[in-house]
Amino acid sequence: MAFLDSIFGLINDLTWGWALIPFLVVLGVFFTILSGFAQFRYFGRMFRVLTGKGQTHDPNKISAREALLVSVGGRVGGGNIAGVAVAITLGGPGAVFWMWAIALIGMCSAMVEATLAQVYKRSEPGGGFRGGPARAIIHGLGKEYRWLAVVYAICLIASFAIGFNAFQGNTVAGAVQDSMGISRLVTGVALALATGIIVYGGIIRIAKVADVIIPIMALGYMGMALLVIVLNITDLPGVLWSIVANAFGFEEAVSGGMGAAIAQGLRRGLFSNEAGLGSAPNVAATAYVKHPVSQGITQSFSVFIDTIIICSCTAFVILLGDVYVPGAEGIDGVVLTQQSMVSHVGEWAKYFLTAAILLFSFSSIMYNYYLGENALTFMTENPLALHILRIAIMGIVFLGAVAPGATSVFSFSDPMMGILAMVNLLALAMLFPIALRVLKDFRRQLKAGVDRPVFDPAQFPDLDIDASAWVDRD
Repeated sequence: MAFLDSIFGLINDLTWGWALIPFLVVLGVFFTILSGFAQFRYFGRMFRVLTGKGQTHDPNKISAREALLVSVGGRVGGGNIAGVAVAITLGGPGAVFWMWAIALIGMCSAMVEATLAQVYKRSEPGGGFRGGPARAIIHGLGKEYRWLAVVYAICLIASFAIGFNAFQGNTVAGAVQDSMGISRLVTGVALALATGIIVYGGIIRIAKVADVIIPIMALGYMGMALLVIVLNITDLPGVLWSIVANAFGFEEAVSGGMGAAIAQGLRRGLFSNEAGLGSAPNVAATAYVKHPVSQGITQSFSVFIDTIIICSCTAFVILLGDVYVPGAEGIDGVVLTQQSMVSHVGEWAKYFLTAAILLFSFSSIMYNYYLGENALTFMTENPLALHILRIAIMGIVFLGAVAPGATSVFSFSDPMMGILAMVNLLALAMLFPIALRVLKDFRRQLKAGVDRPVFDPAQFPDLDIDASAWVDRD
């Protein structure tokens, strides 16, 4: 076990600790410039997805809004509550600024990877679609790169479907036990059963559930944060100044000053919104849309929701309170956020936060499961394998809930996610010219006065596109 730990530790150092974050930042800036700052140019169009206009009403298809909410449910999780608290503690208030900065850049990376996922998606017999980086690699780069797609798929299952679901089960059970005194066993059984009911319904049921719980989750948390801001409105200018001042080294809240703020902000922002990491495109490919760029814009919006809105909510709750201690060691991020919330509005807030964590984590479990399912169906179409995965996910969630010490077995999640991200970024860099061509087609139609551009595969005869995925668009 010690040998494996050292191997996974080395992989983690080589990816997250050395290469991955600079790679993500550089490529994000590169995509932003060459796309003509597309995430800002089409920012207004992002909000269209929140309306019913242009959405498919076919119950057997995933609408753009449903795909958005599933991806938001996956991006928004414990990291938005615990991770932000840790980043502010270790990096100071300035970490929030750099979190915002990397999110604005990452919005373009999310747009590119979602657009490519749509371009190379494949029709399913039931009328739905499957896609994502693995299929984009095969159909975009060629079958000689299948080994790269297989590496991606294995890492996706190991990190999200297995590792992160164990952690989510642990997070929920711990929060429920601490706030309500309910045993981990009871929570584990309930969570495993709920997980089974949802995952056996497939992506359609996951999307329908997400369409209900994600707005409740996001709006409830935003509403609580807004209440805190209103109660402390006179302190808000000072907090905003401390965020900017600490970000650029005018003030030093923790040891390391500006450097610590940048490091913590970039790392937490990237880990939270997953832009460029290759996870969300698996969900983006399921959406029934008129043009690939439309879903790209939608997924860009999900990054904005995750980091600019939800992470900021946590940051303001903490920075406007008197519980936060810069540079504190051994900080429990959930506890810091919970105590900060309680200091603002009273003891009842801890029950609210427990409910928020439950919804955050459950939505992440659904999302993580689908990523594993999508990766598995890429490697094998055997129905038995899918049943085994579903039962395994239920067991993993239960194990994570009842045996918190056992989650150390899943310490490979971060390194596997690091390899996953490196593979995805390599593929994105190689396929970016295709994304630019599709984006150019989208812009051309907008300039011609087309309000909702339509993708025509015949305009791209050199690409391996499944034309059946782009017919009968309502």
